[in-house]
Amino acid sequence: MSVETANPKGTDRNSQPEDHNPDLHLERLLVTETQEPWFRTFVTRIKETINPPKLPPLEVTSKPVPVKDIWGLTSGQESKAGSLSLIVHATVMTLLLVIGTNETIQKKAKEAVTLIAPDLQPYIPKNAPKKQAMGGGGGGGDRSPTPPAKGKLPRPAPKQFTPPMQVVQNEQPKLIMEPTLVIQPDAQLPKVNMPMFGDPLARIGPPSNGPGSGAGIGSGSGGGVGSGRGAGFGPGEGGGVGGGVYKIGGGVSAPTLVFKVEPEYSEEARKAKFQGTVVLYVVVDEKGAPRDLRVVRPLGLGLDEKAIEAVTKWRFRPGYKDGKPVPVAATIEVNFRLL
Repeated sequence: MSVETANPKGTDRNSQPEDHNPDLHLERLLVTETQEPWFRTFVTRIKETINPPKLPPLEVTSKPVPVKDIWGLTSGQESKAGSLSLIVHATVMTLLLVIGTNETIQKKAKEAVTLIAPDLQPYIPKNAPKKQAMGGGGGGGDRSPTPPAKGKLPRPAPKQFTPPMQVVQNEQPKLIMEPTLVIQPDAQLPKVNMPMFGDPLARIGPPSNGPGSGAGIGSGSGGGVGSGRGAGFGPGEGGGVGGGVYKIGGGVSAPTLVFKVEPEYSEEARKAKFQGTVVLYVVVDEKGAPRDLRVVRPLGLGLDEKAIEAVTKWRFRPGYKDGKPVPVAATIEVNFRLL
């Protein structure tokens, strides 16, 4: 015999209270608005974007309340400030006018001494430009106690590899080269019909290279002939005859470049991407041709040789002195830049 017990809430024993029923919670979370199909929501948003609904006009219930201006000036204060400024300006102008028209102050102003820089030009001595004597030439010798002997001059050449000698010290050289002097080809040289080299302006005497130094013949130095310094002939220095080379300035104009050959890059410098400037010393002769080139500031990697090779082909308008073309010494910068 079974006994049934009545359930006052209408649920079985396994059922839970309403507050703890999970199904009831899910039903509460599912709002009816979220259950609307997505395509209807999409269509509604498109309609609202194209034709938005008109909202009722905004009714403003608040009204501005006048507040006392605590930061500004009242009309009375503004008028006081303007009057004070006018009085100050009028006082300053009156003082300036009184001071400017006072006779005592005007007299003192006239007595004031104005300091200026003194004119010293009349006291500076005017020196005439220094005249340049011939600066080129050549000389040499081998420290011989006897003076150089008379003889002929070797042939002119743009470069010297072997200096002339009257007394040969090395009778069996490994490489025989003709002696030369660095002299311009059109130079007027003294001619002596003698078989040996020597100084054509010297006296006939025993064979001697002279008391100079640096090879050559004479009493100077440098491998030339004469009393100067260099590989030329005569007094002075730098090659040429009797001086032959001037410096820019003192009545000597600078040579002007009229034809230029761009230097070529050496293969070593191109591979190393090397750049820089070579500075050369050059003598521009009377015909505008460069000679006696030597490197003053080298770069290396074969660029020095390329610079000399290019400048040798350059041509100049020669420098002038007293209206006549003269050889002029100058320095040239040869730039090497990779594009």
